[in-house]
Amino acid sequence: MVTQADYVAKNAAMEIAERDPFTAERYQQFGRKLRPGVTTVLDVGSGPGRGGIALKALRPALRIYGLDCVPSRIDRLPAEAYAGGYCGFSTASGIADASFDAIVAGEFIEHLTYADGIASLAEFARILKPAGQILLTTPYPDYIRLLLTGGTTVGGAHLSAHYPRQLAVMLRDAGFVKVAWCGSGRVSRHVGESLPIWCYGSFLIQAELPADGQPADGQPADGQPAAG
Repeated sequence: MVTQADYVAKNAAMEIAERDPFTAERYQQFGRKLRPGVTTVLDVGSGPGRGGIALKALRPALRIYGLDCVPSRIDRLPAEAYAGGYCGFSTASGIADASFDAIVAGEFIEHLTYADGIASLAEFARILKPAGQILLTTPYPDYIRLLLTGGTTVGGAHLSAHYPRQLAVMLRDAGFVKVAWCGSGRVSRHVGESLPIWCYGSFLIQAELPADGQPADGQPADGQPAAG
């Protein structure tokens, strides 16, 4: 069993959060895919805020808040990019219901166990507003380079591995609709994001909550099977 203390220790030890060379481009990709009407964004696993700086530069009107389990990283969030921060856990953030227009989480969900990943998606659905948008990136386990070298995306601080269709099911089970995905990671800076997913070391998956009174995919609001 992975405890909250384990998560803090594992994440505090991850120096890559301080220096990942693709962070800015990852958040620029988020910025391009955020809907025009989005104004409040929760950056889950914000680290010291390098991603938020890039996102704010692309979308200056955004009010960005960070969520991270490492207190020192929340303390260091740059005021020019972040309106505030929460020190806590994605499974039980303590954030009020329907607080945000969008959530971004770059290379985050693989740092959780599968059970905590499921719980986190439910928590994200709770704190998003109706029609709220979620954008996640995570390593792709069958990246062609990994297959050729016998590598894996699991190990160290990576506690789970995710495929697009499997993560889409998790998102739909949490109440999200309109799920779509595309390539991400350093390969995308050279070839764009529309090649077959196995070309990429990571992928971006996005979804949204139904608007008020709108049913989930193919389901009427009362939960009964759709006619026809």
